Amino acid sequence: MSRPGLRAATAVVLALVASSCASSTASQAPDSTPPPRASTTAPESPQPPPTQPPSARAPGTTITTAASDFGQILFDARNQAIYIWESEESSSPECYDDCAEAWPPVLTDGAPTASGEVTSALLGTTTRRDGTTQVTYNGHPLYFYAHEGPGEVKCHNVSTHGGLWWVVDPAGIRAP
Repeated sequence: MSRPGLRAATAVVLALVASSCASSTASQAPDSTPPPRASTTAPESPQPPPTQPPSARAPGTTITTAASDFGQILFDARNQAIYIWESEESSSPECYDDCAEAWPPVLTDGAPTASGEVTSALLGTTTRRDGTTQVTYNGHPLYFYAHEGPGEVKCHNVSTHGGLWWVVDPAGIRAP
């Protein structure tokens, strides 16, 4: 797009944004009404947005199972293999910084859901330091390996970042 065309498109977008913000105000006074005078009382604090009913909340991450060279193991809905890390002895995540770059946590915006041979009662969540919600299974925080594609399992029983990484079977333990 040419610079004049880009400027015109930007002006249109800004005008639309400005008009949508203006149209979202509660009630506007007619143009003939003088502006309100400054007040010495504190303005009312804005009301918090209403909470969503449970049925309107975002669905959680789906954890399912599929066949692999290690038997039935956990995957997400995109067929990405899921791992646990031997260094974590509780549901509290310890994989951060460069560890989490190589082993991104399995995150969710709602309660995780079970599919396939996954046992719903073994699914849970834990809160990470940044406030995101990580999925757990049988009390273990779950991770992906960043350098795998869908359906790939490259890092079962591989030691990095101070411990072994294992794919997880439906019982919630490391695959053989």
